[in-house]
Amino acid sequence: MPAIHKQKSKLHYTFTNSEQATSHGGQVLVDALCRRFDLWRKLDQIQSLDPRTRTASGFAPSAVVSQLLFTLSSGGLSLADAERLGQDRVLLELIGLAKTADQTTLGEWLRAQSKESVLGLLDLNGQFVDWAWAQSPRGRLVHAGWTEYFFDDTQVEVYGKKIEEARINYEGNLALSWQVLWKGPFVLDHQLDGASDVSAHLPALLAEHQHRWQGEKSYLYVDSGSSAAKYVNAIDGAGFTRWSISYNKWTEKLEKLAAELPPSEWSPLPAPEAKAAAVPIEQYAWLRHLPGECARAHLFAVVRRKDPDELLYRYGFVMCEPGEAKTPQAIFERHQLKGAKEQGFSQLLSDLDLHHPPCLELIANQAFYAIAVLVYNILTALRVMELPDDAQGWRVRTIIRHLLTVPVTVSRHARYHRAKVCVPAGWLRWWRLYFDRWVPKRAIGRPVFEVVDAAPSG
Repeated sequence: MPAIHKQKSKLHYTFTNSEQATSHGGQVLVDALCRRFDLWRKLDQIQSLDPRTRTASGFAPSAVVSQLLFTLSSGGLSLADAERLGQDRVLLELIGLAKTADQTTLGEWLRAQSKESVLGLLDLNGQFVDWAWAQSPRGRLVHAGWTEYFFDDTQVEVYGKKIEEARINYEGNLALSWQVLWKGPFVLDHQLDGASDVSAHLPALLAEHQHRWQGEKSYLYVDSGSSAAKYVNAIDGAGFTRWSISYNKWTEKLEKLAAELPPSEWSPLPAPEAKAAAVPIEQYAWLRHLPGECARAHLFAVVRRKDPDELLYRYGFVMCEPGEAKTPQAIFERHQLKGAKEQGFSQLLSDLDLHHPPCLELIANQAFYAIAVLVYNILTALRVMELPDDAQGWRVRTIIRHLLTVPVTVSRHARYHRAKVCVPAGWLRWWRLYFDRWVPKRAIGRPVFEVVDAAPSG
């Protein structure tokens, strides 16, 4: 094989304007999924989302939300990017938007929202998660037959002292608290505000959604930030089948109890050959303890570890409702799956660039983040509902780059327009099947009723 060197391209270039092509042709997939859920009509039915005094003119909630939604799902990051969406006339034609708002109008709309309208968006997000869950293959959602839930807080750092309710966090940075409850791969609910306690909204979120895990095998993972007695009591009474909490804040009493356990209570020591290889000692045991103001005594899985050259053991604890886990080691192994759940924040914050709230007012940021979470859930639903098995590991940014960012050219004929989608190699069959099933064919003549636009919300 001859050596390969970088060479100058021999192609000839021709330029055309954006009236004929767009690089975001994959947004028709997102639009089709939203119409299956009947999202646009449901948005317009939330009256509190519409600040207009004259509804015969201006932008309806479905127009504003869809503009922000398609901006975020196209890789856009800001309200300025949302304004630039209006310059892509082919994309607007593909998704059915006649006109878009400028960033000033978008900012005014966000600031005009209220607590009631934000709750309406959160409720709609919960409805979408229920619908997508029912439509998706169960094997892609559950773990060994269990529906997994996860609660955690992340700090959204902000710049500028005028951002409403921003506080100095435990790292000394100015930030907002974003507390999120996950169901499988979806964000079930969340709260963005200036809460000083990283689990302040946990009891309310559990009470709000308790009906969703009744009658199923459910497992809740929680970090050590929720190990205070009031949060343990809320988790214990929420009706989960099983749960586990990292416990590393108030361990003095537990370490004393663990040190007093007889050798027979610990799992067996490593085999002699392991000792000879200087493998660290790791043993597991059970403890029952009543921490602080907890309503009852709880079981703790305990691990003690010691390197060959160490004199004292190091202890770790997980508070749990063990159930089918017969050994404390199994509790630790199950609880370690929490790490994969935490990676969801990486996709929310990095892939959708939610590190930086776009507005100074809290209510505007809450509305924006509620829309961003809906975008995340829509892209996640597109993956788990429609993509093949080998694409189930795709991140949000991968979906945007390799599925939604595809070229489309539009040709205009006497009585109709035709969009030509340039599909990546190997994906032609998938695109054809998706369009045949979910994107209605546009026949010449009077438009007919499209069943996909009125699909039951489930």
